[in-house]
Amino acid sequence: MAFNTADTSFVPAPEAKEDLPDLRVFVFALFFIFGGITSLNDVLIPKLKSLFTLSYAEAMLVQSAFFAAYFIVSLPAAAVVGRLGYMRTAVVGLLTMTAGCLLFIPASSSGMFTLFLGALFVLAAGITVVQVVANPLISMLGAPVTASSRLTFAQAFNSLGTTVFPYVGSLLILGSLAAIDPAALSGAALDAFRTQETNVIVHTYLGLAIALLAIAGLVWMRRHRLVETPAPATSMVQAFELLKRPRFAFGALCIFLYVGGEVTIGSLIVDYLMQADVFGGGAVEAGKHVPLYWGGAMLGRFAGAWLLRVAAPGKVLAVAAGAVIALLLVSANSSGVVSGWSLLAIGVFNSIMFPTIFTLASEGLGTRAAEGSGLICVAIVGGAIVPLITGLAADAGGLKMSLLVPALCYAVILCFGMYARTVAK
Repeated sequence: MAFNTADTSFVPAPEAKEDLPDLRVFVFALFFIFGGITSLNDVLIPKLKSLFTLSYAEAMLVQSAFFAAYFIVSLPAAAVVGRLGYMRTAVVGLLTMTAGCLLFIPASSSGMFTLFLGALFVLAAGITVVQVVANPLISMLGAPVTASSRLTFAQAFNSLGTTVFPYVGSLLILGSLAAIDPAALSGAALDAFRTQETNVIVHTYLGLAIALLAIAGLVWMRRHRLVETPAPATSMVQAFELLKRPRFAFGALCIFLYVGGEVTIGSLIVDYLMQADVFGGGAVEAGKHVPLYWGGAMLGRFAGAWLLRVAAPGKVLAVAAGAVIALLLVSANSSGVVSGWSLLAIGVFNSIMFPTIFTLASEGLGTRAAEGSGLICVAIVGGAIVPLITGLAADAGGLKMSLLVPALCYAVILCFGMYARTVAK
């Protein structure tokens, strides 16, 4: 099978690069949207956990269903870009996201947790397609010398989405958590209760579906603004041969572990802060703290952009990973505000990790950098696996003990930072 990686599938013709501010705004909007929708899982998990009386491991299947899409859809999405181009593929991704949002309607009507997982997978498949388009496209829309600044700016919009959406979602989704204990109901009464309570989820995602459909229409009307030239296809077997390179393979593993660790912590925040020995209180109040975790990543990204100019990226990565490990250990071995805020502060140090790991892993790939980008996107599947393992650990020994799982992930990232502190040859 041959496929085109998104980085080089289509290159805008020179005349297409002139005066394209509307396309840049469109890409910034994509970063905002897929970041925000992804972070909504953090408030969706406690809602579904309560309604379906799930264990932590079962609740983490929300993230497993969502991030499995990256593993399954990333390379096919790159092939779609190669056939249709960036703009048309963006429309495909947005329409797929719309379909995923609409699938929450039958999921709610059925009152079945598995149908919610199916809807989340379709939604995530669309996000994967959009992300495959957005990352390389923003770097192409302008002069090559300013590509890094544009990508950093676009990532800030992603962080803005992950900050805003959870706050609004906590009000809309968690605000209706009923006082009735679902475990006390059965049969038709339980089904009716679940249908009624999941209607707030349906209304939230129905609003998103309308917005996504409108954006897809705008993109379709501007599909001819970008003149694109196909690039040669690449063999999938050749792409996987990159894993024979130790530095790249180590970096891809760290992307897997980083995304898994970041998603795990974000997924546990609400339940973690609700514990009596942390903040206590209800789900809505705890949910309002989720944006602080992602907002820390947004602020840290700006500071990190400056820091990475004056310090070796590998060393910065190692220090950041070490700080996260320390915060996890403090949170697990303390109580009250110290325990809660040390967990929330992790977002600040997460901020530089994905782009730094990506850059360090890709050093020295030369013309094969695009192939490496496609494989690294597949490694995002860590967001499907690490949260599930952490959920199992939480069921066995409690939430605080389960923090050892992401701590181990960050320990490997620390080692990679030290390993990659010198430039690849």
